[in-house]
Amino acid sequence: MPHTLEESVAVAGYYPALATTVLRSAIAGERVRAHFVQTETTFDTSEVRRHMTVLVLTDTRLMRVHMDDGLGPTGESTHEAQATVETSLVSNIRTMALTHVVHHPESFREGDLPSELVLAVGNGIHSRIELEPATCGDENCEADHGYTGGITGDDTLVRVSAIADGEDAIRALQDFATTLQRRLGENA
Repeated sequence: MPHTLEESVAVAGYYPALATTVLRSAIAGERVRAHFVQTETTFDTSEVRRHMTVLVLTDTRLMRVHMDDGLGPTGESTHEAQATVETSLVSNIRTMALTHVVHHPESFREGDLPSELVLAVGNGIHSRIELEPATCGDENCEADHGYTGGITGDDTLVRVSAIADGEDAIRALQDFATTLQRRLGENA
């Protein structure tokens, strides 16, 4: 694992030993071309939860490592963390979108950073099925018409904001996205 990725994980401060162990296993000795690390804190009614997302691009794969923590199983007062690794072959990435959000575009100058960046990668790892009862249109009909619905790809999505995450996070996601775009072009 490159020193800069390990440094980024350490600086994030979110269970760095666990994150490094999971990342080393996922990367499996491949050369890392780019990485992006994002931490986030959310507030539920009864607890504070932390999350970390790490994107890693190698010569052949795009990995998304997501870690979060919280209370252990119901009835226990233990604390636990979970780390999930999603891996997609670069050759399987179908789409990539990078949305630049600019607050006060009338003041924007070449070289300025956007206010927000949203990276969406259509890698086909997950799909979501949404079903609902089918109807015939007759409000009084009580017949069973089966179900209707659709399958939606669940893209990898990362959003950073200069206000919430800082300008360094904007630059880091821009750099990652540029490397990913270049890699997708090489793979075309």
